[in-house]
Parts: sequence; C-alpha cells; structure tokens
Amino acid sequence: MNQYLAITSNGLENLLAEELKELGVIDPKPVQAGVKFKADNRLIYRCCLWSRIASRFVKILAEFQCQDDMDLYLSASAINWPSHFDCSKRFVVDFNGTNREIRNSQYGAMKVKDAIIDSFEKQRLSRPSISKDRPDLRVHVRLNKDKAILGIDMVGTGLHQRGYRTESGKAPLRENLAAAIVMRCGWDADKSLLDPMCGSGTLLIEAALMAANMAPGVKRKQWAFEALKDFEPEVWAELKSEASVQARRGAKNVQGKFFGYDNDKRVLSVARDNARRAGVEELIQFEQSDAATLTRPKDFTHGVIVCNPPYGERLGTEPGLIALYTAFGAQLKAEFGGCEASIFSSSEELLSCLRMRADKQYKLNNGALRCHQKNYSISERTAENGNIQKEQAVVAPDFANRLKKNLGKIGKWAKREELDCYRVYDADLPDYNVAIDVYQGYLVIQEYAAPKNIPEEKAKRRLTDVIRATIQVMGVDANKVVLKTREKKKGASQYQKLGEHARYLEVNEYGVKLQVNLYDYLDTGLFLDHKLTRRQIGRMAKGKDFLNLFAYTGSATVHAACGGAKSTTTVDMSKTYLEWAKENLKLNGQVGRQHRFEQADCLQWLESAQGNYDLIFIDPPTFSNSKRMEKSFDVQRDHIYLMKHLQRLLRQDGTIVFSNNKRQFKMDFTALEELGLQAENISAKTLPLDFSRNKHIHNCWLITHKQEQ
Repeated sequence: MNQYLAITSNGLENLLAEELKELGVIDPKPVQAGVKFKADNRLIYRCCLWSRIASRFVKILAEFQCQDDMDLYLSASAINWPSHFDCSKRFVVDFNGTNREIRNSQYGAMKVKDAIIDSFEKQRLSRPSISKDRPDLRVHVRLNKDKAILGIDMVGTGLHQRGYRTESGKAPLRENLAAAIVMRCGWDADKSLLDPMCGSGTLLIEAALMAANMAPGVKRKQWAFEALKDFEPEVWAELKSEASVQARRGAKNVQGKFFGYDNDKRVLSVARDNARRAGVEELIQFEQSDAATLTRPKDFTHGVIVCNPPYGERLGTEPGLIALYTAFGAQLKAEFGGCEASIFSSSEELLSCLRMRADKQYKLNNGALRCHQKNYSISERTAENGNIQKEQAVVAPDFANRLKKNLGKIGKWAKREELDCYRVYDADLPDYNVAIDVYQGYLVIQEYAAPKNIPEEKAKRRLTDVIRATIQVMGVDANKVVLKTREKKKGASQYQKLGEHARYLEVNEYGVKLQVNLYDYLDTGLFLDHKLTRRQIGRMAKGKDFLNLFAYTGSATVHAACGGAKSTTTVDMSKTYLEWAKENLKLNGQVGRQHRFEQADCLQWLESAQGNYDLIFIDPPTFSNSKRMEKSFDVQRDHIYLMKHLQRLLRQDGTIVFSNNKRQFKMDFTALEELGLQAENISAKTLPLDFSRNKHIHNCWLITHKQEQ
C-alpha cells in the first residue's frame, strides 16, 4: 500500500473524502486542498479513472521539514528515483509554494531536478531528460512554510480535462468544480435538472455523466502512472474495459431529464458539441432563452435549477448583473414554485438580489476567487386565479422615494429647459452616498467613497440596493447604467483614464450640441453644474474675443462660439481634451482660423500670454501642483495671482467669468481693488436646480475693471 494525496479546490476536501470512500478508500483524511489516503495499484487506478472532484493524485515519496534549499536537495536526494522510473522517461518538476528561504518556485523546482538527476548519475545510469511541454511524468512538490510533500503525479494533465470540451464560453467552470457543484445542489439521478445560463454546458454534462454512471476519465488517452516501473497493465486494462462497457450502457438507464438554456446561440452550439463528445447528447435538451424571462418546461415538475451566472471581477463594471440577478430571482419565484435552486457566484451582493433565503450554503474557490454556492427551496405560492404571481420587491424604499420625488421635480424642469443632461440625485440621504446623472437614456451613478467606519460589505450592499432601486424607479435598461467610484482627488488625477471604450454620446444643452464619454474617464467631458454659467457665456459672447482657460473639453468655448463670438482661444494642458474641444466645435458647425487652441499649463501660459480679450472664462482646480510655481496652487490663496495676469489680458470694457468649486471660497476684495478690478457674485444666479443642494461648492463671479467714479 502506498500513501497518496488527492488534490482538489479549497472547500471541497470533505466532499472528495466521501467520494473516495465510495470508490473503496478506507479512512481518507482531509487536509488543506486535498485528502490523504492509502491504496494499492488497483485502487489508485480506479480513483484516477472515476474521481469527479480530484484535480490530480500524487504518490507521496517523502514528507519532511524544509527550512532552506539544502533541506530540499538532501530530502529529494534520499529518494531512490531510478526505482520509480527509468532514464528513458522525460520528466518535469511542478513546485508549489514558498517560504522564507525558498522564495522562488522555479528555484525550488531546479533544486529537486538536480537531486533527481544526481540520483541517476550516482548509480552510473544515464540521466533522464527534462521536458516541460511533453513529459512522461511529473514530480510534484508542495511547500507550506517549513513543511514539504514530495511525490510523483499519477495523472499528468489535470483530471478536469475530461476530453469532451474543446471550446467553452467566456468564463468556463472547470469540470471537477462543476461536478462538485452538481453534487451539492440537492439533485439526484431520478430528478430533472435545468441550467438557465448553461454556457458551454459543463454543469449539465457532468450531471448527465453521473446519472449514466460514466467514468469521467474514460476518454483520456494518457496517464502518467503508465510511465512508472510498478505499473500493472493487466489491472489497468481490466478497469478501463469495465468503464468503457459501462459508458456504452449508461445513457439508456437515465430517468431524469436535463434542460440547458442560454441567450447566446453560438455558445449553445458549443454546448451541443461538448455533450456529443461526452456521449450524453441524447440526454440534454438545449434551447435558446433568456434567464430573465425563462418559463417552466412542461416536463419539469419538482426538479432542480442549478447555474453559475456571470458575476464579474468587479461589481462596479457590470450594473447589468444586478438587474439580471433581480429579474432571475423574480422569475424563479414566479415560474418554479415547488422546485429547488442552487446558484454559484463569487458575489454575496449579487446573490442578495435574488431576494431568496438560502437553506444551505457552501464556501469554495473557483481558482483564486472565493465563491458561494447557495441552495434554495422555492415555495409554491398560488394567487386566487391559480397563477403564480411575480413579486416586485421594494428595494431601499427611502432612497427610492427620494429618487422618485427628485425625478418628478428635476425631470420636468430639464424638459422645459431642453436639457438632455442633469443630476437627479446628489447624496440626498447619508446612507446612500451617490450622485446620479442622466444623459439622455443613460445613467451615470457615481459612488462616493464610503467613510472608513462603514464596513466594506455594508457599503457594497448599499450600492447594490442603489443600483437596483435606480433601475426600478427610472425604468432604464441596465446596460445603459454606468457605475463609477469617486474619491477625493487632487490636481489632474480626476481626469485619469478608466477604460478604452471610445463610445461617445451626443447631447443637447440649451441648443448647443456636445459630445460626452460615459465610460472612459471618471468625468464625462461635461461638468453639469456649469450649465447656467455656460449659457450666460453664450449670451455675453456676441462679437467678443473669448478666452477659455482650464478649458477641459471646450464646452464653454462652444457656447461662446454659438453665441456669436468673434474669436475663441481655448487653453488646456491635455492634447486629448483639446481634440475633444475641436470635435465639439465641429459638431456645431464652428470651424475656422478664428478658433485657436493652445496646449499648455494654464498657469505657465498666463505668465507670458499676449493679446487682449473681451470675455474670459476661467474655472481653475481647487488645488494643483505646477512645476513653474514655487508652491502648489490653491484657488483660495492664489486667486489674486490669477487676476493679476488676467487683468493684463482683459480689455477695458471686458469681463472675466471666474468660477471654482472651493467650499466656502472668499473673494479677496481688497487685493482685487488694488489691481483695479471689481467683482459681482453671481453664484445664486448660475446655480442650476439640479445642484441646488450643493450651494457651498458653487462659486461664480463677474470681474471687471473698476470704473472711474
């Protein structure tokens, strides 16, 4: 009897131990991500052929304390390697883990390789060759702190490679993980099984193989244990022959039915091909359907629904997933009363959108992702007319009611003003700390970073509720909802690129057309709180020479040009935003040499700028670093520095429109007067209705030359 280690995913150790008992193993002992047990050759061959959950089996040759590379080398050298395989076999070392002294797995693998080759050479045998691509066998090392396991892999390529799947969907489950999910979903072979988001069909195929009692390894062509000296070909041939006979008979005796649905026609074609290669194509009925509108098949009575819905690496990138889980949960309750469901996902927040209470739940890993499998019993609730009714759960009622109220008031105002873009919610309630902006039929939800005293899980749950309630209240397609996280930023970091979608949307603002990009940047290319300021500039610009500093995408320039400005000069340090500004002007038919663009740091540009202007718009950042200034720029401290240079460029009867978002900004009237300038506060006049809750961050002033008395 030899000692073996069966390797599996974290969370599946006990399930694997139970499976090994059924295969004939006595007293299997679960360890982290595996099970230890003893077996003779017949039993280990049977385990390799029939285990649905193990990823590989390792014959343990040594377990030892390993503090450094010398311990590793000496322990590997103590094994009589030529007694296990001969020098004609090619091998590779798979080394997993590190410790304080062995910090690189490649280095650890090299030390074991050296020990193996030295073992052959000490017995005056030819040295075996190394092959990473096509080895005959694999030496396995697992290192955890100062403990090491060294052995020979009995399998070769992972056991999850059953041989039936050559192509899969976007996020395929490994076959052994899929088998574990099926084992835990509450299904047995006499029940029907339905996967409403089946993808390449892995869950259903694994279940069908179980129902037909077909060995998952029956189609494998090569096994590493065939390269070992103690290989018993007669025993192996007998076991393989039995499994092949069972595979041919199995499908005929299956009682339950299998249903697979997906909304992707191409993926369904892949699923059918996979089922055919697995030998279970006659058992599974595949059809194209959307999980959010799925109805109950006629032959599906008290069966089990199992699925692995998409869950994304980051919740914020896919608001559509929240809508999918919400609609899917409602559909389960409406159509599948009396059935059971088992959903596998890495996101607790998305699972909460199902609005169902789990009877059982399991924690396990999908690769590096920590996941949950939750099992539900769907109660039969019948209305008076005998039909199961869908429920429309009220999500975050306080938030939903405030959003409805705002939408009624602000939405009507925006329609009267002929605005495509406006803010409908701005952190009105402290528990729901987001801003929601409308861009035609699209929504941008900006999540403000939660305070440190709010647990991360609680913040995620609230955000999920916000997205669900917003989609519900506003009736918008979830694929037109964009989610962003806004933290406190300084300088130009707020313009950091987030993606590369390059999807632009044309919107209207007081008769002016502007391009916005909802996906690629934290900001969209249009500061919505300045809409009245831009309209004011358009009304003031006729026949004027206009200067726009810190211009961003040039929206103020467009309003000035459309308002009849004689010339415009647009200054920004970003080439990308200047090109965007040019496109905005072209969109409104404003082209020609009268429109100049300067790529420069505005603070530096001001120091040497020449020319005179009738109308100047400047909206500087609250704080910024500038290489040409001895100190950082602060709008409160340095606004007079700006005015000093602007005063030089401003014609005698000209006007500066000065805006900033500094909370409780105070104009230095004394210093301004010394420059011969005067200021009129027009903050209240330029504060739009949709930003009326944010009076403290909106400052706007008209600054002119002081008139002689």
